[in-house]
Amino acid sequence: RAPGIDLGPLQPRLPDLLRTPSGRIELAPPALLQELPALWADLDSPEPELVVIGRRDVRSNNSWMHNLPTLAKGPERCTLMMHPDDAAARGLRDGQMVQVRSTSGCVQAPLQVTDNLRRGVVSLPHGWGHDQPGTAMTLAAQRPGANLNALLDDAVLDHPSGNAVLAGVPVEVTAPS
Repeated sequence: RAPGIDLGPLQPRLPDLLRTPSGRIELAPPALLQELPALWADLDSPEPELVVIGRRDVRSNNSWMHNLPTLAKGPERCTLMMHPDDAAARGLRDGQMVQVRSTSGCVQAPLQVTDNLRRGVVSLPHGWGHDQPGTAMTLAAQRPGANLNALLDDAVLDHPSGNAVLAGVPVEVTAPS
């Protein structure tokens, strides 16, 4: 018999914790079911060539670590990752500055060509853009990086949750003109 702590007989807790109208786990609540027609309609829309997603970096907890000398040094971490096939189709090469444009904004970032992403997806880390007015992070402002939020449309929401859409945003990536 394995050693351990006996906490006594198990007591059911789930019914007390669920605060749904039915008292059960609602796998298809009405708010989600109401969104299905719009989601199906989206599937009929032409697929964008590229969509942008965010990412985290081990030395970058959102943005506050960008102002710590020990963590801020080293190679550039605010890069746009892109699959080699997508880069080749656009005549882009690893390390060059690229322009990332959405319907809401445009940023520039160095390109990192990698097969760690699937074709059609590019990735830009969030928490950068330290060259914005009012930024008081002097060390971070020396390597400001690109602000992913500049590419997002604050009017586009995920209706059931009310959250902003932060990933899967259609973008174009080109060499700066």
